[in-house]
Amino acid sequence: MQLIYWLSREFVLGVLITWCAILAAHGQGKSPVVSNSSPAVFVQQGVPVPNDESAPSFSPDGKTLFLSDSNRICISKLVNGKWGKPTLAPFSGQWKDWDSFISPDGKRLFFVSNRPLEGMPPDKPQKNNQLWYTDRLADGGWSKPRHLDAPVSLDGINDYAPSVSGSGTLCFCSRGREGKKGMGGYYAKWLGDHYDTPKLLALNGDNDVYDPFIAPDESYIVFSSTGSLFISYRQGNGWTAGEKLSPQVNNGKPNSSPYVSLGNKMLYYSEDDAPGILMIKVDIH
Repeated sequence: MQLIYWLSREFVLGVLITWCAILAAHGQGKSPVVSNSSPAVFVQQGVPVPNDESAPSFSPDGKTLFLSDSNRICISKLVNGKWGKPTLAPFSGQWKDWDSFISPDGKRLFFVSNRPLEGMPPDKPQKNNQLWYTDRLADGGWSKPRHLDAPVSLDGINDYAPSVSGSGTLCFCSRGREGKKGMGGYYAKWLGDHYDTPKLLALNGDNDVYDPFIAPDESYIVFSSTGSLFISYRQGNGWTAGEKLSPQVNNGKPNSSPYVSLGNKMLYYSEDDAPGILMIKVDIH
């Protein structure tokens, strides 16, 4: 009997230790936000506060910033440790453009636009807001923007908030797509010359999912749902249920547009009534 009791106790302890390790590995039970920090407004030289900036995205070397400002995509440079006043991107300004995101290798910039599709009247915007991209050229400029066609873009459907991993996996959110009511998060794998059919990201039960930011190594996704920011960790071929970020971020005001800097050191996001883009130190593991 003593042997059976000892074996049972060791088994239970082993299970508990294993689950503790799994939870620790996925960050469960420990908020990714550093407890002794608080949000601050991200500022650039010559930019008044409050402002209408949102959706920041940084180049791989951390010295170039892409952001949205009043339905335009703007670019800011880091000089002598300070961010300069953003200037209009050469491919933006005629149509409504926003939610820009630079790929982890810095070679492709994705964004949302209502600019006309090829073959449409060149002076009339399309009815839908869909995903576009522009490639970095050898001379440092940008290519003519191209529309992300099917299976990413579908007729009559609006898409928002693109983000992309190092392997090219694309995340975005879309309303009313393929029979799904409300806003859904989606991801589509890059197959070398085209995207696979986007798949639904069920990260917070049946609740809407907005603005999914995927980590460069695809180890986690930060997203907005029910007005709060959550984090979901990679688990096999799927994702864990979203874990709400700490009260420093989720203070009762609706949050959106999360972006995490390379190295998982800083979270940038938007908050209702905030004077601009907010940032806070993080420790994601």
